[in-house]
Order: sequence, then structure tokens, then C-alpha cells
Amino acid sequence: MTSASTAQEPSTTDRAAGSPGDDGGGGGGLPAAVRRRLATVDDHLGRGQAWLATAVVVAIAAILRFVGLSHPSGKIFDETYYAKDAYGLIDRGVEWNYKDNGPSYVVHPPLGKWLIGIGEWAFGYQDAETNVSVPGHLMTTAPEFGWRFGAAVCGTLSVLLLVRIGRRMFHSTTLGCAAGLLLALDGFHLVLSRTAILDIFLLLFVLAAFGALVLDRDARRRRWARALADGLDPTTPGRAGRPPSGWRNWPWWRLAAGVLLGCACSVKWSGVYFVPAFALLVLLWEVGVRRSSGVRRPWRDAVLDELPWLLAAGVLMVVTYVATWSGWLLSDEGYYRLASRYPNVPGLSDTPFIGPLINLWEYHKAAYGFHTQLDDPHKYQSWPWQWLLLGRPVAFSYSGDGSCGASSCASEVLLLGTPLLWWSFLPALAATAWLGLARRDWRAGAILLSAAAGLLPWFWFALDGRTMFSFYAAPAVPFLVLAVVYVLGAIVTPAPVAPGAAPPTAEQVNDRRLVGGIIAGAYVLLVALCFGYFYPIFVGKILPYADWSARMWLDGRWI
Repeated sequence: MTSASTAQEPSTTDRAAGSPGDDGGGGGGLPAAVRRRLATVDDHLGRGQAWLATAVVVAIAAILRFVGLSHPSGKIFDETYYAKDAYGLIDRGVEWNYKDNGPSYVVHPPLGKWLIGIGEWAFGYQDAETNVSVPGHLMTTAPEFGWRFGAAVCGTLSVLLLVRIGRRMFHSTTLGCAAGLLLALDGFHLVLSRTAILDIFLLLFVLAAFGALVLDRDARRRRWARALADGLDPTTPGRAGRPPSGWRNWPWWRLAAGVLLGCACSVKWSGVYFVPAFALLVLLWEVGVRRSSGVRRPWRDAVLDELPWLLAAGVLMVVTYVATWSGWLLSDEGYYRLASRYPNVPGLSDTPFIGPLINLWEYHKAAYGFHTQLDDPHKYQSWPWQWLLLGRPVAFSYSGDGSCGASSCASEVLLLGTPLLWWSFLPALAATAWLGLARRDWRAGAILLSAAAGLLPWFWFALDGRTMFSFYAAPAVPFLVLAVVYVLGAIVTPAPVAPGAAPPTAEQVNDRRLVGGIIAGAYVLLVALCFGYFYPIFVGKILPYADWSARMWLDGRWI
């Protein structure tokens, strides 16, 4: 989506407050309307204070994720699979079953497990079931800290990314920090950041790819603005009517997004759902910049100019994905790696060079068959239409042991979103759609399309009764938070002025900001209080049973 070209150019203070609409000013002798449409966040926001505010939010996120990371003890939920597979990758280059002394059959790519394994390499690993115990190369800690370290780091990094992405999109350090703080105070995100399963890594790489594309959008708009300021005539046919195209002007951030999407797919295949959505975003943004610059046929030129770069990003994505399988490709021990070890499996080959790739393809076919036939009932399974309503969260661990000063106690790690925040998502999505259409705002379209890519495919898979869990929604969470912050920004700032209408007075603008700021601040505070109330069941604190039961809302659906 693009903003209406006739909207009034916002002042610097409007932009700092996150006013929706087109990008603001700067840019030589260009007409004001063109400068406004092509300018980026770097033109009008200071960086020093923004980084200081970012550091505060990231510090809050890090403290919440690292303090008490070794609790609860032992492997909880699917850590029993991923922590073991991660150690096998670090030790032997492939997932390994130490109990049976053979390769493990796994159905997810290896990158997320490599990231878990780095923590095990650094801080040590222990598994009582198989009598494996190794010290850390950097320092030896509780083994749980080692296998959860990577998740905590990536969870914290995702908060950092969301602050910076929000700041760049909303032209507001305040709104960017609000987005990061809401993500930091989300129980769903917190639990995933403190558990050695794959979904927090998928979330990070998807969000990083989106951030790279936002940077690419800004870089391409600056490129067009410079060219127009230097006298480019966009109505001239052919290369003469386009900005310079040397290697320095290549869309490096877009290519980086291809690598990051390859990393996302190398954690879980569901990362591929974002590929067409992000490609569509790039195309829409390229059409928008050409239309704003005065190109006569923006759609045709955007497709012809950008399709090769999109294909190049796709090639990088595939190369990155295959590269993450290097441990399997370079070893003879991986599952399905050698045809001679699996004589009853048709299609495998030991032909030099091409054989490993053939066997990798056969391995993928087998894993895909597993996923498509996964319909076994599970106590904590849920359907996509339940996720944003918190209809069925997942209990990662539960214990009635421990001392709490009461006759009975309970300790649980429950994968539950902070209720006030999550129950805001659906209204925020509806409001974002309405505001985006009314204001023709590219930010609303980007948020909605990205959230849809993370949620809607699961509705399709629900038709065949596939077993699903709420953590499948993880990659969509940052975009759902952005939708909430987008609405908060709209509350704080005046609406764009219609053509021919009188602009609001300074007093009216200040009154709107004061009232909107109070509303937005109160909302964030209430989310923080809600998070604090549920915090004990996010991190497994021992509670009197009555206190634990009081937090089991929705008529026991959370038990």
C-alpha cells in the first residue's frame, strides 16, 4: 500500500510521534510532495537517544530471559528431543541417538539445533539417560543453562530487532520501544525464549528478514531520491530513466533477506510461508517508489527491473538452506546418508557428488510424509482459530513438589501469551486494516500481510485434521505486536488532513497527543501488570496450589 500523495506533509514532531501516512521530507531541489514520499527515517530522527532507549528495553528483555534460566531442572517438553539432537550435531555433525548408538531420524532441518548446540558446547551438556556428561568449553554451568542459552540469546535479539524495525516504520523511537517492550513482556515469547525448542529461532530469522526488507525499501527510495535530485527524468524509456545500477546500488539488504529466509526455512519448513508474502511486499514497494517518482508504467518496470533480484534472493535462500545441512552432507553417519546402509530404501544413491544430494532429497520426502500424516491426538493440541484467543495453551512442565508454605504447591511452565496483550490482537488487526485502507498506509499492509503469512496457512492444514499446537503461531507474534503499536500510534497522532481541509491547530495537536499518550501509556502499563501476575507460571515458580489455580482462567481450559 502507498499513502495518498495529497496528504499534508507532516512536521518533524508529527513524524516523531508516529503519524501514519507517507514518509516525510528532505532531498535537495525536488518538489515537496516527492521529497515527502521518498524520504526515510534517517532524515529526521536522532540516533544517540534512540539507541539509549533501545538498550533499556533490551536490558529488560535480557534480564527476564536469563535470570533463573536453569529452572526448571531437566528437559521439559520437546527439549527431550532438541537438546539431545543438538549435542549430536556438536559432537558428530549429525543428530545422533546415543542410547542406540545410531543416527537419529529427525523431521526438522538442523539450524535451530545447531544454535542450541552452541550453548551446550560453551556451557556443558549432560544427559542422565545415556550417561553423556561433558564440560563446557567456556565455563561449566547447570546443563539446562547450556541448552537454553541459544534460545535466550535469540529471544533477546528479536526484541532488539523489533524496537529498531518499529522505530524505522513508525518514525518514532517511543513507538519502536513500545513494540519491543510489549514483546519482552509477552509470556508466550518469554517461555519460548527460555526453552530449547525451535520456534524462537524461526521467529528471529523471519523478523530479521522482514527488517532487512524494510531497510531495502528505505535504501531504494533514497536511491531514487538522489537520482531525481541529480536530474533524472523518470519518463525517459529504458535505463536512461532509472537510477544508476552499479554494484554499489545493488539491493544488498534484499539479498540479505534471502539468506535470512533460508535460515528460517533451515529451522522449520514453515518459514517458507513468508517467502511469497515478502516477495509481494518488495514488488508493491518497488511499484510505489516508481509511482511516487513519476514513472509512467510503474508495474511493468518494477516487474522487469526487480524480478532478477528476487530470483537472486531465492537462489541465495536455497543455497543457504542446503549449506545448513553441511554436517549431514560431509559425514557418512547421517540418517539416509549412505544407500549401502539402507538397502531397503528405494531411491538412495552412493554416486559421487550427486549421490548425497539425491539422498538428502529422499530424506526430505520421508520427513514431508511424516508431517502430512501427523494427526495423532495430543492433550495440548489446538486449532488455529483458538490461538489468538488463548484457547488451549501448552503446559511445558508441571510439578506438585516443592515447598511454598502451604499444604499443597504447584510449579508450572505454561506457554501462554500475556492475556491482555493477546486479546488485543484481533481488534488491533481489524483497526490496522481499517486505518490502512483509509490512509493508504504501506505500514498497515506490511504488518497485515506478514501476520497473515504466519497464521493463515495453518487454517488450510486444519482442514485435514493435522495435529497442531499454539507455538506454531510464533513467527506471527512480532507482527501482531506491531499491529497493536500501529493502533497506539494512530491514537496518539492526529489523522492526516484531507485535501482542502484546514490543518489542526497546535493546541488541538497537543491535546490529541496528551490524551492519546495517556491511553497508550495506560495500556502498556496494564500489559506489564498482567505480565507480572502471570509471570510465576511463565518461569515455573513454586506457588501455593490456590494461587496457581487462580491463574488458570477460561474454566480450566489452561490446565
